Amino acid sequence: MFKRVLLKVSGEALAAGRGFGIDAIFIHKVAEEIAQVARTGAQVAIVVGGGNFFRGVAEQAIDMDRVAADHMGMLSTVINAIALQDAIEKQGIATRVMSAIAMHEVAEPYIRRRAIRHLEKGRVVIFGAGTGNPYFSTDTAAALRAMEIKADVLLKATSVDGIYTADPKKVPDAVKFQTITYMEILKLGLKVMDTTAVSLCKDNSMPMIIFSMREEGNIMRVVKGETIGSMVTA
Repeated sequence: MFKRVLLKVSGEALAAGRGFGIDAIFIHKVAEEIAQVARTGAQVAIVVGGGNFFRGVAEQAIDMDRVAADHMGMLSTVINAIALQDAIEKQGIATRVMSAIAMHEVAEPYIRRRAIRHLEKGRVVIFGAGTGNPYFSTDTAAALRAMEIKADVLLKATSVDGIYTADPKKVPDAVKFQTITYMEILKLGLKVMDTTAVSLCKDNSMPMIIFSMREEGNIMRVVKGETIGSMVTA
């Protein structure tokens, strides 16, 4: 079983197929699974995306300055982080939101040592606002935070049950990879994570598992070390 994990949850996943906003029923199911993992003694950190509200590279931002659009995207991740914090705390697990953009009234500022201390005390830590910098995705933020807190593994929860040769929703005969290297992802141009995040994990030998969060109990299974999804290694 992994002792300390960083879980990347996309904003689209929290929308649960609606495309926009937060699915209240689904977010409480996710919170319940995270709480179960925390009760086993595993230390859980989370990076949450914001695509269910706003994405800096989305169509609605096409006429906007990229920096302004990315800052809006970062703020949307904080909305998701607060919603997830509320849902997890309803399960009786102490949770902290740490933001890379200062907003003291709603979140703690991100301080690496403080984040690690929260984890050691058994609190779930949710990192909001990405890296705090434009041009960097929340995938890159997840890779960065995973290495900063010395996580055992980076877990990416998506709507697909692993990495395929093509998008399985569009290509029915796409083949799933059980294991794959970061270099192969870059060479094949697979859209698992952005290239900056993949390169960061590759250079620092951070293992990653891509799995589906649509199936109930998968977060616990992957933390326990069961073989689900696709494993990415250096």
